[in-house]
Amino acid sequence: MAAIPMFPLGSVLFPHTPLPLRVFEPRYLAMIGRLLDDEEPLFGVVLIERGQEVGGGDRRSGVGTLARLVTVSAEAEALYAVSVGTSRFVVDSWMDDAPYPRAEVSPLAELTWNDALTPLRTEAEAIVRRVLARSDAPWDADTELSDDPLAASWQLAAIAPLGEYDRHTLLRSDSVGALLRQVIDLTLDAELLWSTE
Repeated sequence: MAAIPMFPLGSVLFPHTPLPLRVFEPRYLAMIGRLLDDEEPLFGVVLIERGQEVGGGDRRSGVGTLARLVTVSAEAEALYAVSVGTSRFVVDSWMDDAPYPRAEVSPLAELTWNDALTPLRTEAEAIVRRVLARSDAPWDADTELSDDPLAASWQLAAIAPLGEYDRHTLLRSDSVGALLRQVIDLTLDAELLWSTE
């Protein structure tokens, strides 16, 4: 794959999930401007493992998700963009950050759904919703999921009340079964931590 624009963030983006962004830093404003000229406006999102989003000098994850730009609106001091996660990738190499971060990436294999996983997905959803109902997480326990079971599995990972490093572990899953089992285990671990605090 050719070099793509990159948007390192302090959060993980999953396939089939929305990404609202408030864009104010000049290099990312330039990136969005270029993307608006593309027929297929795609950029990569990776987790910042250490450092901060503004100004560079951060340490970035080697696995991320392609995001497709859906809408952009302008306000006085910033752009507001909404994108949606599409597919995962591995960063092969980072390029110069001027005029904005870019990297050469290779696609990760798409996960495939098997109907035999339906009971596991049902269990994962029940656990995530139960823990969400008892937490102060940003997602509501009644958050609607896709009718597509693969998309819903990724969305469960996105709404599970977990920290970003746990989310990054989920993003690296090599099968839907592994993804769902880790969603269950990590969510139960998080619930146990809260109950002992």
